[in-house]
Amino acid sequence: MLNTSDLFSLHGRTALITGGSRGIGRMIAEGFLAAGARVYISARKAAACDETAKALATQGHCVSVPADVSTLEGAQALATRYAQHESSLDILVNNAGAAWGAPFDEFPENGWDKVVDLNMKTPFFLTQVLAPALRAAASANGGARPAKVINIASIDGVSVNPMETYSYAASKAGLIHLTRRMALRLAPENIMVSAIAPGAFASEMNRDARDHADAVAQRIPSRRIGSTEDMAGAAIFLASRAGDYVVGSTLIVDGGVTHARS
Repeated sequence: MLNTSDLFSLHGRTALITGGSRGIGRMIAEGFLAAGARVYISARKAAACDETAKALATQGHCVSVPADVSTLEGAQALATRYAQHESSLDILVNNAGAAWGAPFDEFPENGWDKVVDLNMKTPFFLTQVLAPALRAAASANGGARPAKVINIASIDGVSVNPMETYSYAASKAGLIHLTRRMALRLAPENIMVSAIAPGAFASEMNRDARDHADAVAQRIPSRRIGSTEDMAGAAIFLASRAGDYVVGSTLIVDGGVTHARS
């Protein structure tokens, strides 16, 4: 008989979430803790990361491993710190990101490089340096359960946002295709790669949704912004047994905005 509790359970699984101190990363961390995972959150600002981990530790096993993953050296440092706690990694969530907006004629090179590096280059190289830990999880118990990599993209990589966020849109579209390419390479090793494309969720990056939720909701077909439960539910699905056969796909979680834009 099918047991739906087991289907969506993360009991006994380990998870590392970048950008986990706030916003979407924190929402995912809360969901994973509720589903039974041992959660490690990372963020560039150590104090904020420590504070969030302390707060979430009341809900389960949550540990702060701060790092600046915008460089390869920072990604390697995070892998080293994580290895001090666990010998394998079941779930990696590449959530750390940045955005930049400026008119076309004024858009700066540093606004391009910062965003593209963190949003598209970092997920690739962090997955690369954590591949040994992911492979260890994927081969445990005869490969009974796959390891997972979940990239956090955006609906702006799927459809066109009227705002002039050129590097953000390009990097998220690139991440969606990178997810497909990585998935095909890693699936034979029992590591399943997928992505989530969020719409409007309250966060530091989406201050409009955070500070003007009612106004933003009027532009969303479902007439509300996303909640913690919406994001946590999507991430738990992909991370759990329920999502084991999802390979290379991007799950759009946006209340219908992408369809309304097209």
